[in-house]
Amino acid sequence: MPSKAEQISNTQYPIPNLFVIVGPTAVGKTALALDLARRLSGEIVSADSRQIYRQMDIGTAKPTREEQSLVPHHLIDVVAPDEPYTLAQFQADAYAAIDGILGRGKLPLLVGGTGLYVRAVVEGLHIPRVPPNQELRAQLARQDPLALFEHLRELDPGAAARMDPRNVRRTIRALEVCLTTGERFSELGRASPPPYRITQIGLTMSRPELYARIDARVDRMMEQGLVAEVETLVAMGYNWSLPSMSGLGYREVGEYLRDEMSLDETVMNIKRHTRDFVRRQYAWFHLRDERIRWFEKAQLRDVARWLEAVKR
Repeated sequence: MPSKAEQISNTQYPIPNLFVIVGPTAVGKTALALDLARRLSGEIVSADSRQIYRQMDIGTAKPTREEQSLVPHHLIDVVAPDEPYTLAQFQADAYAAIDGILGRGKLPLLVGGTGLYVRAVVEGLHIPRVPPNQELRAQLARQDPLALFEHLRELDPGAAARMDPRNVRRTIRALEVCLTTGERFSELGRASPPPYRITQIGLTMSRPELYARIDARVDRMMEQGLVAEVETLVAMGYNWSLPSMSGLGYREVGEYLRDEMSLDETVMNIKRHTRDFVRRQYAWFHLRDERIRWFEKAQLRDVARWLEAVKR
């Protein structure tokens, strides 16, 4: 039980709330965040590494203009598809957005499925601010991706254990830090928790139901014009090699536009790769994480009531 002095201190200087909503793609985070933000006088801070890009709306499943008009949103449409945007930049921008929301007397809700983005904010990771070395990156990019990953495994097995070998960009970044500083990328991730009272909500549902929602979402994206969106990006001069163009949906549509596969194969691959992505997201936000209170879809009516009690 807190001492009397601590009770007085907490009354005079209450710790501000930060609510966090995590979970796999297509589980319903956007709808829940909108509902909670309207109920609890909140504003939404996106923690999605794809929704930062302008002109990339359909394939990233951004909240629609109508949804964004209901409550203020932050860290959506931050940079052009060919502009770099580091984890350190996201962390700084997220903290600035959260502090601005608190300064307006509103409740910040950090919402997204990019595990590293969420962790950077929630845990206060000390992110290595090693400036990009474009010459080194170009040298590494010319090497075989599997050889690169094996090199990383030799230099920093801890970092390699937490990475997808197919994510060449992250492999190169980890190698860049190792080779530039002489230190392991995994050992530079110390943390200093931010000054917020953090409450994390996780959304989940059965895999068959989630996979059915994913399939329906992909079909809807195609109907909304995902192919035309990618064609427009290419016409604007954005290269296939850009990190933004390697995201789910964009990579596969690119293969279709280059006549490397049929449209039916493209849709099938987007669905399959999205399911693979969901499995990786569950590895980040695992159900045994005691910091996260998990809710099934059927329990969503209980979320607002529970958070209202936590907010007091």
